[in-house]
Amino acid sequence: MTARNGHTDWCGRDHRCGLGEHRSPEIVVDIPGRARAVIVRVRTAAGREHAEVRIRVALAPGEVAARRQLVGLLGDLRQAVPRAAIAARPRPGRAA
Repeated sequence: MTARNGHTDWCGRDHRCGLGEHRSPEIVVDIPGRARAVIVRVRTAAGREHAEVRIRVALAPGEVAARRQLVGLLGDLRQAVPRAAIAARPRPGRAA
C-alpha cells in the first residue's frame, strides 16, 4: 500500500529513496567470519517491485575447496532464483 506522501508502508523514507525508487531498510543475516546476506525490497519509478539480494561468503583458502564452495553456491542460487520468480507470477483464476 502507498501512503499519501508517495512512500510505501515498508519504505525506509530516507536517503535510500531517490530517483523515483522506494527502498526498504536492509534486512541482514550475518554469520560473523563466515557469511553475510543483505536483502532490500525495491519499488522502481515504473511501479515494479523486486528484491535486491547481496551475499558474501568466506571461501576456503585452498583453490579446489573454494571452487567446490562456488559450485555449491551457484547450484543453490539456480534453485532459489527460479523458485522465487515462479512464486511471483499470478496463478490463473486467482486475484493478484
